[in-house]
Amino acid sequence: MNTSRRSIEKIVDDQVLQWNRFKAEAKDVRSGIRVITISRESGSGGTVLAEKLARELAFDLFHREVIQEMAESANISTRIIETLDEKRLSMLDDSIAAIIRDRHLWPDQFLKHLMKVVGTIGKHGRAVIVGRGAHFILPHDENLRVRVIAPLAMRIRNVAQKLDISESEAQKMILKKDSNRRSFSRKYFYADVTDPLNYDLVINTAWLSIDAAVKSIVAALNQLNT
Repeated sequence: MNTSRRSIEKIVDDQVLQWNRFKAEAKDVRSGIRVITISRESGSGGTVLAEKLARELAFDLFHREVIQEMAESANISTRIIETLDEKRLSMLDDSIAAIIRDRHLWPDQFLKHLMKVVGTIGKHGRAVIVGRGAHFILPHDENLRVRVIAPLAMRIRNVAQKLDISESEAQKMILKKDSNRRSFSRKYFYADVTDPLNYDLVINTAWLSIDAAVKSIVAALNQLNT
């Protein structure tokens, strides 16, 4: 998804208005799992799954590109963080400090903004977040971590058909994106994004349709919150 700066600012404006309205109305989110994070292999259908899941649950959807833009802009990240009240801001700071300590991280400015943006979304809850290591940032007791995979041949076909390109071009694109995502996780979180132990659910879309995957995730969420 190619998201322009103007559309990012519109997304942020709308989201900030919604969060501030909830805060003014003293609406609070319930305890338990409030966020679903989606990590996916390129071409596996993870983005489509996230979109359908957000609609099914009436959750806000945050794509990778939106999160990236929010974290790269000090002005936008500040606006996002300011939607938290003092109590939840203190909780966010404590949570980030614990992650940095436990993972022995040396966060640069981008990672600090990223952690605060994703952490703020987590504190508001009712969100589906795609990519950017969100499952490493949010506390496990507030975050259902999902990994979406598929065989390479299937992913190549999916991307080639979607973008109307050759399968060789699709393969190059997929391998580059997967490599970049692995590098991102290693650089910022000292973690292997492909390790199944980093997730609560691993969904193979070669065997489970997108609709069935959505139902499985919703069922898992409901079970965890009972």
